[in-house]
Amino acid sequence: MMLHMPLHLGTSGWQYAHWRDTFYPKGVPQKLWLEHYAGRFDTVELNNSFYMLPREESFAAWAARTPPGFRFAVKMSRFLTHVKRLSEPAEPVERFFSRARSLGDKLGPVLLQLPPTMPAAVDRLEATLALFPRDVRVAVECRHESWYTADLRHCLERHNAALVLADSPRRQTPGWRTADWGYVRFHEGTSRPRPCYSRKVLAEWGVRLERLYAPSDDVYVYFNNDPRACALRDAVVFGALMRRRGYVSGRLPPRSDITVGDRKSAAWATAPRPSSRAG
Repeated sequence: MMLHMPLHLGTSGWQYAHWRDTFYPKGVPQKLWLEHYAGRFDTVELNNSFYMLPREESFAAWAARTPPGFRFAVKMSRFLTHVKRLSEPAEPVERFFSRARSLGDKLGPVLLQLPPTMPAAVDRLEATLALFPRDVRVAVECRHESWYTADLRHCLERHNAALVLADSPRRQTPGWRTADWGYVRFHEGTSRPRPCYSRKVLAEWGVRLERLYAPSDDVYVYFNNDPRACALRDAVVFGALMRRRGYVSGRLPPRSDITVGDRKSAAWATAPRPSSRAG
C-alpha cells in the first residue's frame, strides 16, 4: 500500500562553483542557477543568512524566482547563535523575521544551529523559542554533548521544535522525536568518493525515519556534503530509496542530471576532500 509522507529533499545551498558542469549545464549563467535548481528540487536550505542576514529585497527576489510550493529552510543569523549565544534574543529574532518574512508562503523551517563550543543553556533556548512566531517551524541543532538531557527534550517538545537529526563522522545526535515534524541534516559521508554517502547508510537512515515519523508527518532532509556534487547525488539516491519503501517525496531530478566529481580530472574522485566549511 502506498503511504503518504511529505518528504522534502534538498541541499544546503545552491551556489557552488564546483557544481558547474556537474549539475549546472554549460550555457546556464550563474544568475539563473536558482531557477535551474528549483526546477528540479522543491526545497533548499539557505545558509548565507547565517553569515550575513540578507535584506528584505533579496528574500522577496528569491521567492519570486522559484515555482509555487517551493520552500526555503532559512538558517538563523550567527549574531544570535554564535555572537550573542542566545542571550538577549528579542532584537535579533525580530530583525531576522522582519526580513525573512519577505519569502511569504515560501518560508519553510528556520534552522537554529548552536556552536560546538556552547555548552547547554536550556533557559536561554527556552526564552529564544518563546519569541518565534507560532506559525513558523523551528529546528534546533545542538553540537555540544552537554545539551542532550531531558530538560532539552522537554523544552523542544513544549515549543513543537524539531531536534535536528544530524549525521556526521564527528558527532551524532540522539534519535529523539520532539515535534510533529522532522528535520534531518547529512553533513559528511565516508564512502568513495568522500564525502558521499553509501546506499547502505542511506537505507539505514530510511529505516530510522520510518520508525520516528508517521506517514502524514512533514520531514525536511538536507544534504550538506556539497563537494564533488555528493549532496545532489545523495539526495536523489535517498529519494529513490524512500520511494521504493512506499514514501512520497517532492520533486527530484533524474540521476543522469548529476555527475559526481569533476569531469576535467579523473583524479578528483580519489583526491583529498576540499577544506570543510561551516555548515
